[in-house]
Amino acid sequence: MCADTPDYKDTLNLPQTDFPMRAGLPKREPDWLARWERIGVYDRLREKEGRTPFTLHDGPPYANGHLHIGHGLNKTIKDMIVRSRQMMGYDARYIPGWDCHGLPIEWKIEERYRAKGRDKDAVDVVEFRRECRDFAAEWVDIQRDEFKRLGITGNWANPYLTMDFHAEAVIAAEFQKFLMNGTLYQGSKPVMWSPVEKTALAEAEVEYHDRQTDAIWVKFAAVNLLSSQDSFSVIIWTTTPWTIPQNRAICFGPGISYGLYEVTGTPEECWAETGETYLLADELAEATLAAARLEPGMYRRMRDVTTDELSTITCAHPLRGVEGADGEWDFDVPLLPGDHVTDDAGTGFVHTAPSHGDDDYAIGRKHDLPMTYNVLDDSSYRADLPFFAGEQIIKSNGKPGGASKAVIAKLQEVGALLARARVTISDAHSWRSKAPVIRLNRPQWFAAIDRAVGDGQDTYGTTIRERALRSIDELVAWTPKRGRNRLHSMIEARPDWVLSRQRAWGVPMTCFVKQGTMPDDADFLLRDADVNARILEAFEAEGADAWYKPGAKERFIGDAANPDEYEQVFDILDVWFDSGSTHAFVLRDRADGSADGIADVYMEGTDQHRGWFHSSMLQGCGTIGRAPYRAVVTHGFTLDEKGNKMSKSLGNTIVPDEVVKQYGADILRLWVAQTDYTADQRIGPEILKGVADSYRRLRNTMRFVLGNLPKESPGVAADDMPELEAWVLHRLAELDETVREGYASYDFQGVWQAVFTFATVDLSAFYFDIRKDALYCDPADSPRRRAAETVLDLIFHRLTTWLAPILVFTMEEVWLERYPGEDSSVHLQDMPTTPEGWRDDAIAARWQGVRAARRVVTAALEVQRRDKVIGASLEAAPIVHVADADLAATLSGLDFADLCITSDVTISTDPAPDAAFRQPETPGIAVVFAMADGSKCQRCWKVTPEVGTGTRPDLCARCEDALG
Repeated sequence: MCADTPDYKDTLNLPQTDFPMRAGLPKREPDWLARWERIGVYDRLREKEGRTPFTLHDGPPYANGHLHIGHGLNKTIKDMIVRSRQMMGYDARYIPGWDCHGLPIEWKIEERYRAKGRDKDAVDVVEFRRECRDFAAEWVDIQRDEFKRLGITGNWANPYLTMDFHAEAVIAAEFQKFLMNGTLYQGSKPVMWSPVEKTALAEAEVEYHDRQTDAIWVKFAAVNLLSSQDSFSVIIWTTTPWTIPQNRAICFGPGISYGLYEVTGTPEECWAETGETYLLADELAEATLAAARLEPGMYRRMRDVTTDELSTITCAHPLRGVEGADGEWDFDVPLLPGDHVTDDAGTGFVHTAPSHGDDDYAIGRKHDLPMTYNVLDDSSYRADLPFFAGEQIIKSNGKPGGASKAVIAKLQEVGALLARARVTISDAHSWRSKAPVIRLNRPQWFAAIDRAVGDGQDTYGTTIRERALRSIDELVAWTPKRGRNRLHSMIEARPDWVLSRQRAWGVPMTCFVKQGTMPDDADFLLRDADVNARILEAFEAEGADAWYKPGAKERFIGDAANPDEYEQVFDILDVWFDSGSTHAFVLRDRADGSADGIADVYMEGTDQHRGWFHSSMLQGCGTIGRAPYRAVVTHGFTLDEKGNKMSKSLGNTIVPDEVVKQYGADILRLWVAQTDYTADQRIGPEILKGVADSYRRLRNTMRFVLGNLPKESPGVAADDMPELEAWVLHRLAELDETVREGYASYDFQGVWQAVFTFATVDLSAFYFDIRKDALYCDPADSPRRRAAETVLDLIFHRLTTWLAPILVFTMEEVWLERYPGEDSSVHLQDMPTTPEGWRDDAIAARWQGVRAARRVVTAALEVQRRDKVIGASLEAAPIVHVADADLAATLSGLDFADLCITSDVTISTDPAPDAAFRQPETPGIAVVFAMADGSKCQRCWKVTPEVGTGTRPDLCARCEDALG
């Protein structure tokens, strides 16, 4: 520009906004949090009248440590659900909660005791429980602040805690329903038992890890022989040698082919002997004999053994008649058919110890086999068990004890061992102590899931299992749908629910057992409504500690019976019963709960199909006759960038607090929104950088909107809009449907992708790119400019509310930039309704062709820019050859040069020359480059012959008009 050429920059309507490109989220987000609390956003939303309630019931995390990335994912998804429903017109309530009882907290207190050399058993139980309560309360406060920092909305001032007195009273009341409706019973059956923690565990408290163990092949000598057979042994295989002393039967598969195999020769160091005969499954004979170091040629198959013959065989326990056994194992071991037996591994015969396995127990019940009680709580053999007294299966430190080695040594000594090998198995471990668990029969309390529930709530079945399966299929919507299959298969196959735990920190099983009676006796349990009422009254006033205070038994039984005739049960309830009962004291009892006590949605990780989803289903079906939820949403696990499980030892963990400090909570929330949470997700430094880049691109879009918005919308009617603006309105209408459907179906990734693509592609790269000329250069009152400003206002209100559930802080910042004020907040707004007239499929179809033609033009100009023929697209006036006459007419009816950001354009239906620019993906459109004629306007930079024809020699007519 020459020195004497006027500078027209100040005459342009350039964007004006204080909205910064650098977000500074880590420093600024706490101010917004404080502001929301100050103006009471959550409470003000509850004051909106006439709305349909929507309740997401919070699955309670344990109050025992800082948040991990899984917590961040979980609570952010919940927050998006709640906020989006609220902004779509519901009264969306969220009551955060905590699971405060149970072993995770008790374990922490015991660790403190061990560090100080204190004996937990010497501490008064009420004092111990107080320490557990204080520990949980401390972590509730810490976790509450950490959740709030992530922008999670909810009734933080009044959350639910399972250790609140009312909650403990309700949990006890829910247990009493099982007591009174006939589903509670005491039984002795195998349960997952932790020798380290000395308590039964639920399946949800168990994880599976590989570990090495001894596999053994054992000879069980037959005592009643097959015809024409002098002697033989049935060979069993097991990876739990410590269970052999508890053997009571051997199972075979009715559909498996079996045969007798005679040993004809042996190598050195072999436990098989020439002339011995073994009964084996044919498919497994070679592998079994190879394990015994017998090569082909050292044995021969003698004959088939039929299923009918197998059923006649009885064996001797391998320790039968051994000197010093004192008759402990002098019993017969029958062969029994079992559908669980396969010929995939082992020998085709399954050693059966009813006290130590589910299948074993089922066989034992079916054939009236005796239970054994050889193993104590600490996994040691009873003190009077011959040969093995005191040997432990698992030591107190979680390491293997000497039980299996002692059994193997004895079997070898008596000649009952055929082979031994070291193998790796996937075995159950406690997820708290990380130590192996065993299957152990112990007197426990169970809820019978196949026994008729005597409560009259039979709409969905008479038993807990029937009600649960029908609820799954008829009452619950599943996201993703595969969640239905997972829970259905678990409920279909599960055994009775083990309710009891042998611990101290929890809600006690508030029942009394009559001395001298057996579990099957009608008067075994004291069932009295007045007794139950006294217990609940005390729990409401004093908490569950009332159960442990001196004189509790006499106080509660009162005159209902003679207290001296009853024993008070001191087992506590499984904490999954606690959390499964939360629907009663949260949804049913609270004013901000649910009118019918049923949650609209439960949302947790996929592991909760065997945890909270599962226990809530069983508990609800036992007390209210159905599932306590209408929908279940499930997310996967969080992995590192390489797809590995996060582990402190690997150094690949991502902590929410670290992400917040580096990027801000909105970046973590955006990572959640970008992710397909229904599968396992990955997170790491490079992934977060990509998320931050997407955030910057969106922020740039919002900055453009803010910079070009007038204080008030011009309010141009849709019918008076240019066609480009009409097309934008159509896209807003399409998106409104997409966003609402996405939020309603919990598809946050779909919502984000649709809105982000619209903001960055349709708006920033297309609409804004075109309309910035009109916004900057048109006269203030030009219809085109006023229409664009109106559309920007409509875009503003939709983008901010559509994205507010995801980017809670950023959209608040954007909103306050436009609408400052002490009581102003985007989170008090609803998503605007969209007029039906905005939807125009005919315009959408036309503009699909317009945008395709524009892409060819911009690509052709980019070639010229690359070759330095032009510096800017406004220097060009291309000729566009269009084969489709209708499209050519459409382009001619538009200011296509304005759309292409060129100074002029010519539309031609003539055949294009061979040298014309083309794109294979857009046939029928070709571009011939041409320079624009005329001079460059020094204000708008368009090249046109009209520059200099007016009173100002360096301006075009439009710019002269704009300056007046």
